[in-house]
Amino acid sequence: MNSYSISAISAIILSFLITLFLGKILIPYLQKLKYGQKILEIGPSWHKSKEGTPTMGGIMFIIGITISTAICVPGYYLLSDYFGINVTETPLMMVKIFAGLGAAFANGLVGMFDDFVKIAKKQNKGLSPKQKLIFQFGITLLYFVTIHYVNLQNGVSNLTSVKIPFFGSVDFGVFYWIIFALVIVGITNAANLTDGIDGLCASVAFFIAIFCMIILNVLGMFGLSIEAAALAGGCLGFLFWNFYPAKIFMGDTGSLFLGSIICMICVGGGLYVPLIILCGVYILEMLSVILQVVYFKISHGKRLFKMSPLHHHFEMSGWNETKICTVASAATCILGILTVLLITYAI
Repeated sequence: MNSYSISAISAIILSFLITLFLGKILIPYLQKLKYGQKILEIGPSWHKSKEGTPTMGGIMFIIGITISTAICVPGYYLLSDYFGINVTETPLMMVKIFAGLGAAFANGLVGMFDDFVKIAKKQNKGLSPKQKLIFQFGITLLYFVTIHYVNLQNGVSNLTSVKIPFFGSVDFGVFYWIIFALVIVGITNAANLTDGIDGLCASVAFFIAIFCMIILNVLGMFGLSIEAAALAGGCLGFLFWNFYPAKIFMGDTGSLFLGSIICMICVGGGLYVPLIILCGVYILEMLSVILQVVYFKISHGKRLFKMSPLHHHFEMSGWNETKICTVASAATCILGILTVLLITYAI
């Protein structure tokens, strides 16, 4: 095995084991603190039995992914040097990787504060949408400034140019900042909306991470690929505790972190179009909420879906949670295969 294979496999295993182990500690601790999820009256009535299930479980995989990335990404560079392998990435790539991890961590902190407010007030409402958006756009702006600094140091002069498969590079100019800030914040919150049934958000994130790992490896961005491997391992470890019936929920702590780190990995690798395709399930969940609200207003009280986000519509149509997770994961795999093919033929 080469240095990349050793580092990527190590990242998956280490992140998985840390997350899995932390579940043994965190779940009883949160139960003792009575940090349980509150179920809204307007939510699905059949979810009432889940009330009191510990939340903020995202802490588990945040720690696992962070430690794994911090060890395995530098380890890859050290191993490559030891084996005498010429690494095409500059050391500044590590700045980009850890800036993305830092931005995701910051979004996780926003989610953690939101979860804490919900628990303290014993309700399912924490930070206001406006407060969340201010924090999220601020974090995204700081991340953009950092990666653009890294690009400048690497001799990249056109910082607002985006590679679009089959169309080449498109310079968005000043609109780059607006469009992709909206994309990142939108997908981060879309992941949050998807976290409504056991195992859904994490299982989708797992498959997104796997395909990110494959694509970034093909493109020779090995450091980012190893970070994606750590993400996959963390999701898998969390799913051991979060599959139906869930012993713990990730909370906004976890869902905002997951949505954010997926965005940061893709943007760090210049995978703007693949990001949108891979996150198709997340985006569809978000669109279902928007369409439901718009249709409700223009139709004077009629509903487009039985309930939104979309996974609740399927629940009300008779699908169980395991089936919904399976279909969403399969859809993400199909989108992942299409993205790999797109990247392969567009190179």
